[in-house]
Amino acid sequence: QVQLVESGGGLVQPGNSLRLSCAASGRIFTFNAMAMGWYRQAPGKEREPVASIDSGGSTDYADSAKGRFTISRDNAKNMAYLQMNSLKPEDTAVYYCKANKNGRIYWGQGTQVTVSS
Repeated sequence: QVQLVESGGGLVQPGNSLRLSCAASGRIFTFNAMAMGWYRQAPGKEREPVASIDSGGSTDYADSAKGRFTISRDNAKNMAYLQMNSLKPEDTAVYYCKANKNGRIYWGQGTQVTVSS
């Protein structure tokens, strides 16, 4: 089993930044081999991908995140991050961390991000 715990969410004004963290624990023998991703779900909407990073460090972003968000990972700490800049009200959502370990998917419990003046 792999446990994921997100943190770093909160209430911010438009234009500001937040950094989300995802801590992985449990039966992790090779965190660096796991693909990690961030998803979000706004009220009344389906969960959607935001950004991903594979075991080799290659990243991919949703169009809405390109140029504003940066995903990264620290394999030594079993951590993944999402740096979010220039936040907009439409970024308001619960953000979830996702891990893919040998095809098995794990999710965190989510962290709320609210962008409002």
